[in-house]
Amino acid sequence: MKPKLNMDKIAAGLGAERRGTVEASGGYFGALQLVAEVRARFRAPVGGGRGTDPAWTERRLLPLAQQTLTRLEELSRELGKQGVAATPLQVAALLLERAVVGVDAGDVADMARHHAS
Repeated sequence: MKPKLNMDKIAAGLGAERRGTVEASGGYFGALQLVAEVRARFRAPVGGGRGTDPAWTERRLLPLAQQTLTRLEELSRELGKQGVAATPLQVAALLLERAVVGVDAGDVADMARHHAS
């Protein structure tokens, strides 16, 4: 088991100030972050089967464009190459959760204005 890093102590030692988290959004580092998130969150059900996030209690239909589904399938295959099993729609759920966290009321107002014009 890896020891936890004390980021406050590291920042102080470097003469820096912590100002929040940095999240990778795409490219190589974003893909590594996605792999790490799947590994950390997905657990196999007690009775067996494909791993999933135990916090996911809701199931809904999600309409997708074919190109979106194709990209999710590609991402799912890439995860598989890293030894991580995730279906295309599990990848979609993770990406959707990430996106929703970053949306605020101002963003919603901008979307509404853009949609109305």
